[in-house]
Amino acid sequence: MDATDIKILNCLRENSRENASVIGEKVSMSVSAVIERIKKLENSGVIKKYTVILDSKRVNKDVMAFISISMEHPKYNEGFVSFIKNNKYIIECNYITGDFDFILKACVDSTEMLEEILNEIKSVKGVSLTRTLIILSTIKNDYSVSP
Repeated sequence: MDATDIKILNCLRENSRENASVIGEKVSMSVSAVIERIKKLENSGVIKKYTVILDSKRVNKDVMAFISISMEHPKYNEGFVSFIKNNKYIIECNYITGDFDFILKACVDSTEMLEEILNEIKSVKGVSLTRTLIILSTIKNDYSVSP
């Protein structure tokens, strides 16, 4: 990756639907050269996918929480991960170091739904402890790393 690739990636991070001609003007390259570089970034795995970012409040999912999970033993991790992957309200799951094993980010429409999700999580075999923090507001939320 060179400086031009980084400029292209920054354009796409800002707006992944921006067309190659606009990006080309910004980075002083032809449309075909920009398209070729984007294809190389996709093929190399630097660009994993393109997606849409929804405003959680406008789709009535305005309760967000971080849920820390402790497991009794790592032998239960696979079953827990399977449960998490199939839960549409858990939008992020990370395996972590420290006092807990996993940290989740949940996005739900109400505290009642959060309570249901927590009860489901607590019923997963091997879950020994949870700690939940409700997000009051988000100051910064970058969805992709800076190249």
